[in-house]
Amino acid sequence: MRGQSGSRIIKKLFGNLLVAAFAFAAISYFAAPAVGFVAIRSAADAGDVGGLTRLVDFTAVRQSLRPQLDGEPALRAPAPSFLDDPIGAVRRRLEQAGPRPAAAPDVDSYLSPQALAALTRGEGRRANQQARGTGSAMPRPVFWSVNRARMAVNGDGGARTVFTFERRGPFEWKLVHIGIPDRAAPTRAASPTEGR
Repeated sequence: MRGQSGSRIIKKLFGNLLVAAFAFAAISYFAAPAVGFVAIRSAADAGDVGGLTRLVDFTAVRQSLRPQLDGEPALRAPAPSFLDDPIGAVRRRLEQAGPRPAAAPDVDSYLSPQALAALTRGEGRRANQQARGTGSAMPRPVFWSVNRARMAVNGDGGARTVFTFERRGPFEWKLVHIGIPDRAAPTRAASPTEGR
């Protein structure tokens, strides 16, 4: 009799441990991108290049930043055919003859530990500059799927920097894309009670 109750207690304990392990694995599976974001911020703050290399796919992020930093991406697009779009072809020719846009910032200047730390705080296009704030804006999930997740950080003025993570293993996520805000960031609208 005593052996049977001990056996039931062990079975119940084993069942509870199994459920707890499954719940922990499920929570870890879905929380991994947020943990990865915090790990990137911590490694960038500490200047840990080795840690950032494990957390960031620098080739993919570099490719994602390059078109965003170009002055006029439309000028790199192929010109419309004169037969298909005569007005567009003339407009394109005049744009090419006009002044060239200023040189885009160096993509690698956004991939230094200091710049990555600034990006995780929502500084957007100013992240590659020396003067950086010390805010600790928390990311919000904006997209979640089995293999991709996007976390957004709002900076000053409402500009939003979006970080895209891709699954590389059951619990391993790597940063593969950073979406920086446009040059003209939306400004925060003043509330009716301000200024009174």
